[in-house]
Amino acid sequence: MITERRVVTVVRQALARGHGGRILTPNVDIVRQARLDPEVRSFLDDATLVVADGMPLVWASRLARNPLPERVTGSNLIWSLSAGLAEDARSVFVLGGDSPALAEQAADKLAERFPGLSVAGHESPPFGFDADPAAVDEVVATVRATKPDLVFVGIGFPRQERLIGRLRAELPDTWFLGCGMAVNFVAGLQHRAPAWMQRAGLEWAHRLKTEPRRLARRYLRHDAPYALRLLATASRR
Repeated sequence: MITERRVVTVVRQALARGHGGRILTPNVDIVRQARLDPEVRSFLDDATLVVADGMPLVWASRLARNPLPERVTGSNLIWSLSAGLAEDARSVFVLGGDSPALAEQAADKLAERFPGLSVAGHESPPFGFDADPAAVDEVVATVRATKPDLVFVGIGFPRQERLIGRLRAELPDTWFLGCGMAVNFVAGLQHRAPAWMQRAGLEWAHRLKTEPRRLARRYLRHDAPYALRLLATASRR
């Protein structure tokens, strides 16, 4: 695993050589699922770059005396990758967000913030579209037609990773980042936790406060106990 700055450098250098790839940002929940679900494990195996989006993973690596350099989130990478690609006059496609208007707002904000960046397109498929093969084919065709250098896919894990698998087959020279809620964050619909909470590993608490009905079961019943076991195991090593 590498730093955020290094991720941007690797992507820019790969694009210059005509090589595409896939960035995966596992958190505690994804690591937990990967131990149980072969499909989730396959996403990790298929990734070109893997970075730790979750402070418990960073803490566990330190306890195990094999420290990760830093936490790298999809919500940060959507900005830093856009900045890096703007220097090379590259293009991005924004795929996700809670509505077409939000996808467009996110795309406009990135283009405004980074003038050298070209927005190849934006799309926000309706929830559940991925259960309809024809709807998936339509989304894939829309993205493929624009031939973007990088696609931000923010429709939630693991749905976004499945879609990235389809898109990679059609666009082998393109890079992909599954970025979850980052499109909503960029558009301004939702806001991330304060920086101090992010550094302290408390961003999950902020998310839980803002979306308790959706996240309580996952965070409190599954992820928190798993994180504690992960830290205990790492400390014994």
